[in-house]
Amino acid sequence: MTVHAPLSDLQQRLQHVFADPRLLQRAVTHRSFSSDHNERLEFLGDSVLNLAVSSLLYERLASLPEGDLSRVRANLVRQETLHQIALRLRLPEVLRLGEGELKSGGLRRPSILADALEALIGAVYLDAGYERAQALVRRLYEGVEITPQMQAAAKDAKTALQEWLQGRKMDLPLYEVVGTAGAAHRQSFEVECRIAALGLRARGSGTSRRAAEQAAAAAMLQTLKAKKP
Repeated sequence: MTVHAPLSDLQQRLQHVFADPRLLQRAVTHRSFSSDHNERLEFLGDSVLNLAVSSLLYERLASLPEGDLSRVRANLVRQETLHQIALRLRLPEVLRLGEGELKSGGLRRPSILADALEALIGAVYLDAGYERAQALVRRLYEGVEITPQMQAAAKDAKTALQEWLQGRKMDLPLYEVVGTAGAAHRQSFEVECRIAALGLRARGSGTSRRAAEQAAAAAMLQTLKAKKP
């Protein structure tokens, strides 16, 4: 497969040349453009990113307890942070979107750019293994200030729910996409959040999987708050 100039330039910015260029092309392909899109790579990259950032924080913030480390990590992997990193990588120059998504401003949509960044991390992991993916994550975060004070930022719903469960020595919740609706460029997602130990389920919806997971976590927190102590 021939790598065109924009993707070749992206490889230079990533400091990684793909042995399998198809992974790179898939990582920058939105579901509105092709059935061979980046959502599975995004799913994988999300986990690789969390592990790599956790390792980085474990080294740099050795004095912080677990809960504070979780809050710092939540700041570093949230959509806003990933969006800014994606812009520095100039991902809008290489994203492949369907015509409808392009017309609606998809090239600048934070959720699309954040998801594409995670997909690229997942693609590097599949192409060259965890060490290369971890090295990429560390390079991506070189320009991001990481301090203990970041843990004081407001918690998002997923982080708050995770901490509630960890404080009670319970397993983390499971999130599953249970439905989608709408055209590819205006799709909405419905996600179910499950806490197996409590037999609880809650659902939320949003214009991206990430937003739907946050909505489901918020709904679960409301359920837990309404239950009697």
